[in-house]
Amino acid sequence: MDLEKRPPHEAAPQPLPGQADRQPPQAEGCLAVAIRIPVRIVVLVLVVPVRLLWDALAVCGNFVYRNALRPVGRAIGTLLTWVFKAVFVWPWVGLWRYVVVPVGKGLGWLGHVLLVVPAVWLYARVLTPIGHGIAWLGRVLVVVPADWLYARVLTPIGHALTWLARGLGAGVAAAGRGIGAVLVWLFKAVFVWPWVGLWRYVVVPVGVAVAWLARTLIVVPAVWLYRYVLTPVGHGIATLLRWIFVVPAVALWRWVLAPVGRAIAVVAREIGDAFGHAWRIAGHISLAVGRFLGKLLRWIFVEPVRWAYRSILTPVGHAVRDAVWRPAARAARSVGRATRQALTSARDSVRQARADVRRMLFGAPREPVPVPVARREPETPETRTLGSSTTALMKD
Repeated sequence: MDLEKRPPHEAAPQPLPGQADRQPPQAEGCLAVAIRIPVRIVVLVLVVPVRLLWDALAVCGNFVYRNALRPVGRAIGTLLTWVFKAVFVWPWVGLWRYVVVPVGKGLGWLGHVLLVVPAVWLYARVLTPIGHGIAWLGRVLVVVPADWLYARVLTPIGHALTWLARGLGAGVAAAGRGIGAVLVWLFKAVFVWPWVGLWRYVVVPVGVAVAWLARTLIVVPAVWLYRYVLTPVGHGIATLLRWIFVVPAVALWRWVLAPVGRAIAVVAREIGDAFGHAWRIAGHISLAVGRFLGKLLRWIFVEPVRWAYRSILTPVGHAVRDAVWRPAARAARSVGRATRQALTSARDSVRQARADVRRMLFGAPREPVPVPVARREPETPETRTLGSSTTALMKD
């Protein structure tokens, strides 16, 4: 960070906010400029038919998908859903709802009646009193005598044994301390001091002498051999291998392979850019051709049919509707009405004749005697209003 304050005329120019991360465009070589236009022309000529065919196939596929495949797929999906429900869902739902649930409720009620209620009664009326009696009997026969035996007999005996054991333990501890000191001295004299003397006065001097001898006879000659013989020989072999293999390989890469690779990369990049550019231009051309064909088909087929429908078929249809269809419909309705009236009259006549024959053969049926019912409400089916009344005191 620059902490010195510079004069205004020496201040470094600050980049714009949007141009801080933008890298300057790289200069293009003459090879890229020379092959760009011919490659793009050739690729455009090759790509335009492919793009037109692709767009036509896309339009046809979209039409087939919207008008054929998607409705058929929805119908097949609905049918498969219904079949799946009919085969797997509804039978199990019915079995659960009308078989398993009622059977489970019946078994639950039966288990409650046969097991739970008797078990509760047995626990409350039989086992609880028996348990209380056994607990009282055990307390009287076992706990009280055991408490008395512990307080009056075992406690004094335990105190006496504790005092006796404490005295014996003090004597044994004093004797053990003396015996332990003797045993420790014997262990050191037999096992520790001889091995310490052997390590200090025999093993250590012999090891130091062997180490000095190994250093003098092995390490020093090996270091001299590595430093003054192997290292120069290794450096010479490395230099020879570098000049035989590495330097030619680097020169081949730097002066042959790298330029050829850059040229191939430039050509491949330009071909790829040409394909992308040609694909976009072919898309615009395909869109223009599609619009032109759409308008052409519209003016050839749709507009004549539309004009014929509006200018010819619609007036003819209106004339036929007003002159033929509506009078024929009115005549058909009047004929149907007359036919229904005739059928109704015939049906009423047949029903009356059948009633007369039944009356002549079996006599007239008895009419039911009306039973008087005390009603406080008026018999007239009139609605109540603010000015009307239903009681005798409020009537005018």
